[in-house]
Amino acid sequence: MTSQSTHGTSSDILVLGATGKTGRRLVARLRDKGGVHVRAASRSGEVTFDWTVPDTWEPALAGAGAVYLVAPEDPAPVGEFVRQATVSGTHRFVVLSGHGMEKADGGAFGLGMAAAEEAVRASGAEWTFLRANNFFQNFDEDLWLAPLRAGRLGLPIGDVPEPFIDADDVAAVAAAVLTEPGHAGRAYVLSGPRGLTFAEATRTIAEAAGRPIRYEELTPAAYRAELLAEGWPEAAADEIGSLFDMIRAGHLAEVTEDVRRVLGREPAELEPWAHRVAARGTWAA
Repeated sequence: MTSQSTHGTSSDILVLGATGKTGRRLVARLRDKGGVHVRAASRSGEVTFDWTVPDTWEPALAGAGAVYLVAPEDPAPVGEFVRQATVSGTHRFVVLSGHGMEKADGGAFGLGMAAAEEAVRASGAEWTFLRANNFFQNFDEDLWLAPLRAGRLGLPIGDVPEPFIDADDVAAVAAAVLTEPGHAGRAYVLSGPRGLTFAEATRTIAEAAGRPIRYEELTPAAYRAELLAEGWPEAAADEIGSLFDMIRAGHLAEVTEDVRRVLGREPAELEPWAHRVAARGTWAA
């Protein structure tokens, strides 16, 4: 079913990034929950949506009372999208953002998320921000999967811990915020239950995988050089480098209680998750 053939109602929830880490999990949770009509939107999803093709926005938004907003890296289209959404009747936004965004210093990382927070605050609609830590799933779905399979994860982090979070927990919080009262005007910081250094997380994954995987500390310059040698565009290398600047500064290190506040339970631990994923052969050489 495409956006052209989908007719929304005022109770529709439009989920952007519906094929992504949190989006696909959120769609499944909302549909299991029942009581709302979920519109799963992406470039290749049930509802066609593309940030670079504004003609897809209006059909996707038609009848959506609430939007789960996963911003693009490019901040340019976000303000106009939020304006169109409010004009079309959207009264609630839940924005996926990043832990430490309020401390961002204007670096390359998170410009789209920052633009989304700013636009939604100014929209007059209800809003909730979900400022999440790095996901467990960055280790098995994309960013760090190939290095772990190769047996070596090299990053410019040092000994600064991060409380990694399961994307399933982020989706569970998003589902609650989108369907329950009492969350308007809140900026939830979604962390895991305890901080781990990247070296500790790598050891946990190696033990679960039953094979040697080492963590190597790199300088920011050496890490950037590795990314460029792997074919990363300079802009993308600068963006992820800016993220690691924030991590080294400790902006993502705080362990929070917001998952428990919203869900009434503790967030998932990395080790059991790693064993479940390793059992599928994900990190096999």
